[in-house]
Amino acid sequence: MEKRIGQPYSGTTRRRRWWGLRRRWRMLGLFEINQEHEFYTFTCLMKEGLHAALQTGIDPPGPDELSAEHYKSEQTQVHKDYEMQTFAGLVFSSLRRSLDIEEEEYKRSLSSDCCYLQFMSNSKSKADFFLTNDKRFFLKTQNKREVKFLLSNLMAYMDHLEKYPHSLLVRFLGLHSIQVPNETKKYFIVMQSVFYPDERIDTRYDIKGCEVGRWTDPASTGSPVKILKDNNFEGKHIILDQKSSWLVDQVEIDTAFLRSLNVLDYSILLAHQPLHKDELDGKHSFSNLIVRTEKSMAQDSPTEEDHPTIPLLGGDSSRLASDAIDSGSDHSITCQEINLPSVNGTDAELQEFHAHHRRLLPNFKNSVHVIDGPELRYFVGIVDIFTVYGLKKRLENLWKSLCFPGRAFSTVSPSTYSQRFCRWVKDHTK
Repeated sequence: MEKRIGQPYSGTTRRRRWWGLRRRWRMLGLFEINQEHEFYTFTCLMKEGLHAALQTGIDPPGPDELSAEHYKSEQTQVHKDYEMQTFAGLVFSSLRRSLDIEEEEYKRSLSSDCCYLQFMSNSKSKADFFLTNDKRFFLKTQNKREVKFLLSNLMAYMDHLEKYPHSLLVRFLGLHSIQVPNETKKYFIVMQSVFYPDERIDTRYDIKGCEVGRWTDPASTGSPVKILKDNNFEGKHIILDQKSSWLVDQVEIDTAFLRSLNVLDYSILLAHQPLHKDELDGKHSFSNLIVRTEKSMAQDSPTEEDHPTIPLLGGDSSRLASDAIDSGSDHSITCQEINLPSVNGTDAELQEFHAHHRRLLPNFKNSVHVIDGPELRYFVGIVDIFTVYGLKKRLENLWKSLCFPGRAFSTVSPSTYSQRFCRWVKDHTK
């Protein structure tokens, strides 16, 4: 029955209109890929193919240990109008398990009946960017060179994440391709979204640690979700207090890894939101300091004699947590212990291991990309790690050196890029 003119809205109608407005507001800068959208057919194929591929992976249990063959594996599923290929499926499944992402949960998000969302990026690449409707997972098209680069370095990437479970590198969760007859094969990768959940995020930055071309006009027309850049951040700082040294150290470790791969032009995505009062109060309670770190590679549990363990909390905090647990208090901390690499390790090795495994993560989905400061919750992740310093980039470096003498631009050697990147983080973190 239609509402008559002049008839007051009922409470249900008002709530429905309010939630509709709220949903549209949260979608600003994103576009639902409905039947009229140019990518509707492609995203439907993605969802159908991912549903079938992930169902195949759910049924049998994963291996206890990954082998070299798992990194080379390619699985092809033939559908009515296309073929779906999955690369290194068990490797990425292992990584998802390390992040506490259930396979059913992952499949439900990626193959939901709800439309994917198109994200209008200001990236200079020709890639297309999509988000699942719940905005938890990011999908990005890749070219063949980038796919080969990732697969050739996937084992090193997994080893790095196992050694540094709090690494800021974006988590790649799946790699696939779709081949439609008489069309070019399209590759795409699934990633964990750095900015999740994003309900209270109002400002986002893409930082490269350089100057040239690194400004976005916040008032410019276009997408309301602005990704600001380095020069927009001037005069601001990441306030972490006791965790500031941890962030600086981890950025140095991650960029050293990228430098070893001859990579440059990566970015650190940064956003923040204010902590609620209950979150600020909870920071003083052991019950809210939850450690959620797991190893990336599944393995048999070693005996305590073979691999002694240390708590991720150090010093007085560890003792207080232990006292709370022993006392049977309802406010005791859940503290996961991690196996030491070797009983014969040197003191320096053990100290280094301890230093990189004691970050306290909030009890929070997407916790690897979340760091709580005294007043703000920061979302941080290093992305765009596929640009190799080859001949093309060397020539670009020469051209920019002539055009912008004495200026800082992104196309420099991997060594110079990582040093400048780390210096930016150190200078802007307190």
